Parts: sequence; structure tokens; C-alpha cells
Amino acid sequence: MINELNSILISALIALFCTCWIHPYILKVAKMKNIVDNPDARKLQRVPVPIMGGLTVIFGVLTGVMGFNLFGNFYDIFPVFAAIIIILIVGLMDDMISLSPRVRFLVEIALVLYLVYTTGNQIDNFHGLWGIYSISDYVSVPLTVFACVGIINAINLIDGVDGYSSGYSIVSCVLFGVMFYLLGNVKMLALAVIVATSLLPFFTHNVFGKHSKMFIGDAGTLSLGIIFSVFVTTILSENTVNVSLDSNLGLVPFTLAVLCIPVFDTLRVMSVRIVRGHSPFSPDKTHLHHLFIELGYSHIGTSLTIILINLFVVGCWFLAYKLGLSIDIQLYIVVVLGIFVTFVMYPFVRRQIKHETVLYRILNRIGRATHIERKGFWLLAQRLADKSIKEELREL
Repeated sequence: MINELNSILISALIALFCTCWIHPYILKVAKMKNIVDNPDARKLQRVPVPIMGGLTVIFGVLTGVMGFNLFGNFYDIFPVFAAIIIILIVGLMDDMISLSPRVRFLVEIALVLYLVYTTGNQIDNFHGLWGIYSISDYVSVPLTVFACVGIINAINLIDGVDGYSSGYSIVSCVLFGVMFYLLGNVKMLALAVIVATSLLPFFTHNVFGKHSKMFIGDAGTLSLGIIFSVFVTTILSENTVNVSLDSNLGLVPFTLAVLCIPVFDTLRVMSVRIVRGHSPFSPDKTHLHHLFIELGYSHIGTSLTIILINLFVVGCWFLAYKLGLSIDIQLYIVVVLGIFVTFVMYPFVRRQIKHETVLYRILNRIGRATHIERKGFWLLAQRLADKSIKEELREL
């Protein structure tokens, strides 16, 4: 395992280097071709921002995987990368010409079915939840499509404030990576580490950069959604049964805990839209991150707060597991927390804002404290982030 971990480390460094190297060139192309996200009444940025960050991240992921393939065999998960390339192209098209939700939805379903057929991984084992283990294909295939398409869209919808989608994805990759380490799945562990390191430079530019900032766009979030779907189907596949883990380790509760806030927030937003007679895919400003921005939080303050809330849910699941609570109870705890943070907390805080209550003023004060003046460390980080792209942008 030591040699395998060294291979993963080298591959991660390759991904990190390649992402740093390609970032200024893709940023230059985006600015030259005016491939930007323009501000409007719904969006939070005030100026046009390039939206080809997803291409940067996936370039790093693919080069990292190529590096790992020098030390081991990554060929059997080729279908995963075929699906990533397809969704990346679809996402880039959506960023540039705005595809209809129906087209994207059909592509997502087709790719999930393709991955089920080619990899053999699907949600076909609950690993003891409600006493259920193996599930027939008649149930598991529709369940897998429903769950994976939901995950893809949930990840796609968190790209609203600086550092949220990339920061959340880095943390999630670390959590999934730990689980794959316990499962002994070296290839998925390598993929999780490579994705996390590919996101690090993008996160740095997105949070600290002034001239180097670039949004990850639909190309990036849809690709990450595919990757997280693969992580979930791998963990909940029948192929995981023979691994000698604690029988009380709830794999279903774990995966839901890691994806808790994006999934439950998406369910809340879409259900509210449907109740109001709107399309579930119609854009608005009712996501959880919009709520924190309205409370006065900065972008990075909003991102860190939501990520910490998600980590709190994961921590509660882990505590339940360590206390010896059943897999069923572990799941109920995660579901209750997910519902509370999204379906209960959101409208409650919204009422506090509307009536300008004492609680609202307290939350607003906390939110304003997250605004960091660009001096000292922050200014140094900004200069370092922007320095790497000044030479490439000088000709513009």
C-alpha cells in the first residue's frame, strides 16, 4: 500500500502542477473570446467573470490520472473519463449558448445508464440499511439513475458564491478518499485525491484572485457531479460487499451525509418552485448561499459557513456510528439534520430578515464580521494569485 500511496502522491502533484500551468492560458482564452458570466438581477457578481474554470480543473484531473497510469492500471475506469469528457463538452456548450434543461437532463440520464452498463457499479446494495443488502436490477437501475441525476444537479446548483463549489468539492473528495482508503479501493482513492488537488489552484484563484478569478461554470460542476455519482455508486455497489468493514458502518448514511447540504437544499428549492407553479429548473435566488449573502455574509464567509454545516452533519453521523447506533438510526439523524438546515432553518431565518428581529441583527453582525479587508495576508494572497497570470494577460 505504501508504494501505491507514493504513486497517488506523485499523481496528485502532477495534477496540481498542470492545473496551475494551464489556468492563465484558459483564462486568457475566456477573456479574448468573451466567454464570461455577465451580472444580472439574479447573480451575485458585479462584473463579467470568465466561466471556463471547469476546463482548468478537468485538465488537471486527466493529467493526474495519466500520471497515475504510469504506476498502475487505470484502464478499467475508462468509461468514467469518457462520461466526464462528454459532460464537460455539454457543460461548455451550456456556458456559451445556454442549453435547455431538458437537453442536459437527457444527457445526464444517458451517461448514468452508460456508466451502469460499462462499469457494473450501481446502487444495488444497501449494506444492511433496514436489513436490506442486495437489490434487484429492476429497482437498483431506476434508483441509481434518480440518485445520480439528483447528485449531478445538486452539485451544479451550488456554484453561486466564490469558493463554495470548489471548497465543498475539495472537502467531499477528502471524505470520500478516506472511505475508499478504508475500503481498499486504490483507484477511487487516487481519483478522489487527484480531483481535490486539481481543485486547489482553482479555489485559490477564485477566492483570493482579483484578475485571475474564474468561475467553474456548468462544465466544471456537471463534471464534478459525474465524479461524485461514481463515488457513490462505487461505495453502494454489490462489489463492496466482500470488504471487511465494521458491519455497523452505515455506507448509505455516510454518502448522504457528505452530500447532505447540496442534496437537501436542491430538494427544497425545486419543491418550492413546483408548488409555486414554476419549472423546477427555473433560476432564482432562493438557495441557502443566497440566504447567507442576504444576511450580510461575505462570499468566503458564506462558503465556509455552509461547508462547516455540512461537516457538522458528517460529524454527527460519525458520532452516531461510534456510539454504536444502528445504521437505520444513523440515516435518520442525517435526514433530520438535512431537513432542519434547509427546509426548517431557511424559512425561519427568512422571517427574521423580513421582520428585522433581534436574531437577524445578531446574524447580520456576524455576517459583517466575515468581510475581510484586502490587506496583510489577504493582499499578499491576492498578489500571489494574480502574479501567475499577469504575463499571459499583458497582451490583452
